[in-house]
Amino acid sequence: MSEITQSNTKAVTSGCPPVPQSIMTASRDEIDVELKICEGHLPDDLQGDIFFIGPVGTVESGGLPFKDGDSFLNGDGMVYRLDFNQKGKVTVKTKIAKPLDYYFDEATKGTKLGFRNHGILRFSLILGARNELNTAFLPVKFSQDESERLLVTYDAGRPYEINTHTLEVKTPVGSNKEWRPEINLPYLFPPIFSTAHPAFDTYTHEMFAVNYGRSLENFIDTIPFLEEVDKLFPEVRKFWEQFKGLEDFVYLIRWDGVNPLERWTLVNPDGSPVSIKQTIHQIGVTKDYVVLMDTSFSTGLAQILNNPFPDNKERERILRQLLESPPSPDSIIYIVSRSDLAKGQRPAMNEPEVKVVVRKVVIPLEASHFLVDYDNPDDKITLHISHICAWDVAEWLRTYDLSAYPPHDPVSSPWPGMELNLMDISRLGRYVIDGKSQEEAPVESKVISDRRYTWGPSLYTYLDRLPSGMTPGQLDNIYWSSFGLWKDLMTQFMCYLFRDYKYQQVPQSKLLSLAEQGIPPCLFRLQTCSMEIADQYLFPPGFMVSSPQFMPRRGNQGSSTDGYITCNVFTPERNEIWIFKADALSEGAICKLYHESLNFAFTLHTAWLPQIGSRLAEYKISLQEDYEELAKKFQYPPEFEKEIQELFAKELYPRFESE
Repeated sequence: MSEITQSNTKAVTSGCPPVPQSIMTASRDEIDVELKICEGHLPDDLQGDIFFIGPVGTVESGGLPFKDGDSFLNGDGMVYRLDFNQKGKVTVKTKIAKPLDYYFDEATKGTKLGFRNHGILRFSLILGARNELNTAFLPVKFSQDESERLLVTYDAGRPYEINTHTLEVKTPVGSNKEWRPEINLPYLFPPIFSTAHPAFDTYTHEMFAVNYGRSLENFIDTIPFLEEVDKLFPEVRKFWEQFKGLEDFVYLIRWDGVNPLERWTLVNPDGSPVSIKQTIHQIGVTKDYVVLMDTSFSTGLAQILNNPFPDNKERERILRQLLESPPSPDSIIYIVSRSDLAKGQRPAMNEPEVKVVVRKVVIPLEASHFLVDYDNPDDKITLHISHICAWDVAEWLRTYDLSAYPPHDPVSSPWPGMELNLMDISRLGRYVIDGKSQEEAPVESKVISDRRYTWGPSLYTYLDRLPSGMTPGQLDNIYWSSFGLWKDLMTQFMCYLFRDYKYQQVPQSKLLSLAEQGIPPCLFRLQTCSMEIADQYLFPPGFMVSSPQFMPRRGNQGSSTDGYITCNVFTPERNEIWIFKADALSEGAICKLYHESLNFAFTLHTAWLPQIGSRLAEYKISLQEDYEELAKKFQYPPEFEKEIQELFAKELYPRFESE
């Protein structure tokens, strides 16, 4: 693996500014307002609508932050739509994504039936799991569609389609019968694990997703101090005993937008099931292959056990120390040949299982996000990966965390629930994999880092559709936004967790020194052919950035830099929307917008649509079809019978009848 460091220049400031407080608050109020211009002007050739999404707390919290310091990644997803179609102005409309479990959460809040936060998941030990729909989008246009449709996604649940005009949730993709839960218990809302980034092939009009589970043994293998956990926390052992019988499984799913889901069971060459050690946060699709990655982002049973005592923070602190292990420092890739996907199993029709053998590839350095070129000439698959080295993005600043700097004071206030620092510089890699080979290593690789810019490049955007609506064959420019380095987010626990990181490039002592001065976030353009950072903008000290999105300029002929980049900026005072020229990031934002009622915390992924409208697709999973059988099989403690029957009478059966 060749690795290039572009610069050793230290970002020098007079000291690290505080994390902007604007990133820590979010309102659940749904708004429809015109944004105000606070600086610059709106270009005349903006077009379409940009969507972004982010968690906004729960029905109990009333927004963010959580009073007890839970992770801000937990929470209902607020969908934001920016309308750029009206000359001289931009409007924003917002709505919380509300599947059926949302209404049950609202109806049971504060009761023994209710849902509670566990890590970055929300779960009721009686009712099951919330599908918070707070992470990403996928535009899709199947062969029968006149215009694009939009899916909203979450790692711990099925994707849902929304109406792009009203932003209302319309239907899940696939019924509950078509998805296998991770935990095989008779919940009303079974916990289903998928990917926040399914993939769509614009040429074949097919969507690909995954459905997977982890065995209890798989999870226990990641616990570094199992004997101590058994000794000090016998109730934890009792808790996970009820999950005996869990199995490792991975299904690759294909959908044509109309018919029931089609799936394949993925197995290794020896016939054993593929075993995911972390998550499948993202997948990619090329002309001839589907690419899956075991990503360094932890959800599932691990997260439930990571925070089983929400009301006892001291016990939680000790248990975290015993349970937590760092993400795998290597990326495990699974390659599926699309030629093997002739006819799959349709679980809705009780068809027999169909197995497909995967090819495994190991790439040094961990990742949560990657992109692929659609073209794979001579079966050469090109991957573009952001390696967020020594960074556990599923961790957050706890109320009991201590600063990494003497005298090691508590550091959570006023940022409880905030993402923690990365513990090494990030790298950007381009890899070529031979789809026909059985070798576990890529045939070509190039990896770079830059001490000015590549500190946590976790969110991305690029020209994902040509004027024809088709995916580009190759990605020549990718835009990344980075996290930066913050003294306030440097904790003793993170130093301990990554004390033996396998690929450390910047020693921890040096990292602590850099964070003490602070390194600001950056928006930069990576030229993939040369693997050089061709353009960049460093944000002012004390600012943060998220959710970049490329918008092609009206009249764009297919250039990956002919357009604009919007991003969400957190200033020390408020949230703003900044617009950059995609071919001139270094010139700074050409327009900055805000509104007093626009209040979001750390937002995540985005999508751009050239046009929106009322949903015309006929595909719809009815609530009765989806939940009638689950309701009949639902088991609960006898003492809750009265409450359950009242709950069903109020929240479930009337919805069956109103469809």
